[in-house]
Amino acid sequence: MIVLRRTALLAGFCALLLQACVGGLRSGEACQIATEDRIVSLFENSTPLIQYGFIANLNDGRGYTAGRAGFTSGTGDLLEVIREYQTLAPDNVLVKYLPALLLVNGSASVAGLEDLPQDWALAAGDARFAAAQDRVNERIYRQPARELAAMLGVRLPLSRLALYEAGIQHGFGEDPDSVNRIAQRASAAVAGSPAMGLDEKKWLQAFLSERRKTLLHPADQATAAGWAASVSRADAIQSIYDSGNFNLEQPITITVYGDTFTL
Repeated sequence: MIVLRRTALLAGFCALLLQACVGGLRSGEACQIATEDRIVSLFENSTPLIQYGFIANLNDGRGYTAGRAGFTSGTGDLLEVIREYQTLAPDNVLVKYLPALLLVNGSASVAGLEDLPQDWALAAGDARFAAAQDRVNERIYRQPARELAAMLGVRLPLSRLALYEAGIQHGFGEDPDSVNRIAQRASAAVAGSPAMGLDEKKWLQAFLSERRKTLLHPADQATAAGWAASVSRADAIQSIYDSGNFNLEQPITITVYGDTFTL
């Protein structure tokens, strides 16, 4: 995938996050977030460094995919990023795309967004743009993942990663392909959840299996080809499970899309 040049400010921010986990010097939520972000970035952009400036039409039924979490023009989260950016920088270069983004929401169309890639790359040099992406990512992905984890009673770092990472790809709605529904199917498959006293590792394996099935056979056929091509993401999380590294202790070796990385 495309990897765009980072600003020194953003690179420094990532370096601070990495210090949370290197050599096991620190643990807890800071380490969990840093590890999650690095793994998601590997899956989205083939680099552990968050790529705020990435943008491309992947022809996966979702229009443009962009930024740190693969925000898309077709699902509305890219629209949310630009709205958030507008609150921090009212006259930014991306505000002009809001009307077109409203029109293409829910479709694969990129009509009216022809110049968005060059302007997105330009905005990536603004720290406020990175902050806007971080805020939206926290609001629509990380927090829902944490809330779902609490409801299910899952506590293992790998389980929390699995919910968050899958949520970025599947979303947290109630459609058949959402993480919420995948979790429901997992609980049904093993007749319970950790909140009900079920062994968490048993439940997690069921969740990983259901997530992989959903990638290969989604209800939304518009995403079928793109998701089938991304099954390597699910396999990478499964490989961590198979290694027994439920606490995400580093180093972690991950192979995704044919490339191997060590965190």
